Amino acid sequence: MRIFYYILTSDILPIFLIIFIGYVLGSKFKLDVNSFSKINFYVFVPGFIFVNIYTTKIPLDMMKVLVFAISMLLANVAIGSIIAKFRNYDKGYKNAFRNSIMFYNSGNIGLSLITLVFTTGPYLIHGKTPYANMAITAQIMVLLIQNISTNSIGFFLASSASMDFKDSMKKIFSMPTIYAIPAALLLKLLPVDLTKIPIWPAAEYIKNAFVPFALISLGAQLSYTNISFKNKEVYLSAVTRLLGGPIIAFLLIKIFGFSGVVAQALMISSSTPSAVNTALIAVEFDNCKDYASQLVMVSTLLSTITLTLVIYVSRVIFPV
Repeated sequence: MRIFYYILTSDILPIFLIIFIGYVLGSKFKLDVNSFSKINFYVFVPGFIFVNIYTTKIPLDMMKVLVFAISMLLANVAIGSIIAKFRNYDKGYKNAFRNSIMFYNSGNIGLSLITLVFTTGPYLIHGKTPYANMAITAQIMVLLIQNISTNSIGFFLASSASMDFKDSMKKIFSMPTIYAIPAALLLKLLPVDLTKIPIWPAAEYIKNAFVPFALISLGAQLSYTNISFKNKEVYLSAVTRLLGGPIIAFLLIKIFGFSGVVAQALMISSSTPSAVNTALIAVEFDNCKDYASQLVMVSTLLSTITLTLVIYVSRVIFPV
């Protein structure tokens, strides 16, 4: 019950509060959502990605988690493609559906939730948190893969619905995020610590502003969206993301041989709702943006129940 209450008050309610602010602003002032989208993808997203990658240390023993995260991504692509085929989705809807289950909220919900779970309850031993560092590091590995793939594969899938291959690739390579990723990786190799230079705080400000600005953008988009809680496709996507994710994760965890804390962290992470970026990408490329926006909202709301269940189950099947 404590976990459920925490998820609701510390993760879900703040998210919906900021979305609601964006909704009110969009309704009152008729904000230009396309301009918001441009600011997100040309300023906040590359800044967020660059700072995260540059400041994240990647231990060699966590490389297997990176492979797990990539495998999780590919498995979701396969599941999404199969479901989309049976549902007879057109190309645009198919790609929006796949994005919604491939890319999940591993950052502001996933990372904060993993931090809470492994610093409280049975994991708090004599006032110390011996399991927290391992769990958080595993989650950061997942976040790294999710960030990179969302802003490359996610862009391609959304753009390919309305563009040919050449134009899609041209559009992707016009996005600064594509260059932020290798730039951060290369600069990590240099004997210079960028965090010590005077302009680094500006990068931190941009990183920290990404989540609230993205949520306000989503709220503004929802103010122009014909919201219907009767759309079966939205619920199908949400269930696939929230319940299908941890099932796939369980199978992969067994295949990779993870156990204990790392196994629990990966299973919990896999059950987080669809990433806000999936809605922003849909807006940017005008690809089923109403559907994508509604899905983020519905999956985030339903995750208050499913996340609590997955946390409990993961403790039972992967004991420490």
